[in-house]
Amino acid sequence: MSVPQQLIVFDFDWSMADQDSDDWTFEVLAPDIRRKMVTLRDEIQWTDLVAQCLREIHGRGIKREQIENALRIMPFHPAMVRGVTRLKDLGNTTFLCLSNANSIFIPTILKEQGLQNLFTEIITNPAEWENELLNLRRRIDPSGPQHKCQVGCSPNMCKGEELDAFLQRHGKQFDRIIYVGDGSNDFCPILHLRSQDFVYCRNDRGLQKRIRNEAEKEGLKCQIRYWSGAWEVEEMFNAL
Repeated sequence: MSVPQQLIVFDFDWSMADQDSDDWTFEVLAPDIRRKMVTLRDEIQWTDLVAQCLREIHGRGIKREQIENALRIMPFHPAMVRGVTRLKDLGNTTFLCLSNANSIFIPTILKEQGLQNLFTEIITNPAEWENELLNLRRRIDPSGPQHKCQVGCSPNMCKGEELDAFLQRHGKQFDRIIYVGDGSNDFCPILHLRSQDFVYCRNDRGLQKRIRNEAEKEGLKCQIRYWSGAWEVEEMFNAL
C-alpha cells in the first residue's frame, strides 16, 4: 500500500548486494589472506582486520585498479536494481544505507550498477585512497567515546543510534520505514522501528536467528517479511 513518505534503509553486504564486499575483495585478489581472515575474525575487530589485510595486499603490489575491478564484478542482482530504481523514480521514497563495509567499496559498486545517486546518505566506515593504499578505519574511533548499544552492535558502529541520528538530522516524519537486512548487527536498528514499519529479513542468516531468539524479549514492534532472493525483494517493493 502506498504512503506519502517512506524511508527504506539498506544494509549493504548480502542485503542489497549478493555478496560481502570485504570477503569478496580478498577472495578475488588474495585467497590466502581471505583464509587468514576466517581464522582471525574472532581475535581482531573486523574493521581493523580488513584494514590490516588491505595494507598487506598493498605490500604485495596489488593496485587500486585491481581492487576497483574486483568490486565492479561483485554479484549484484538485476532485480534489486529494478526494484530500487522504480521506487526512486516514484518520488516518495528516501533511501539510507547503514553498512559495516566502507566509503570506497560501496560507492564503487553502486556506480557500476548505475545506483550512485540512490542514497541520501551512506553511513559506513570511512576509507580513502593514499596513492595505491586504501586506508580504512572504524566509524567510531576506538580511542574516543564509544556507542552505548546494549544489544550487540559491533564496536565500530551502532546502527540503531545511527538510524535515530539520521531521522533527527532530517527532521522528517516518515509514514513507513522499511529495513532490509541480513546480519546479526541489523537486529539493533529494527528494535527502533514502529508497528507500522517493516523489516525485510534475508533467510538463513544472523538476523533471522536473532529475531527468532530475541524478538519477544527485546520487544520488537515492526512487521517481519522474509526473503531469500533479490527477486522477492523486488516483488515486495512493487507491492508498496
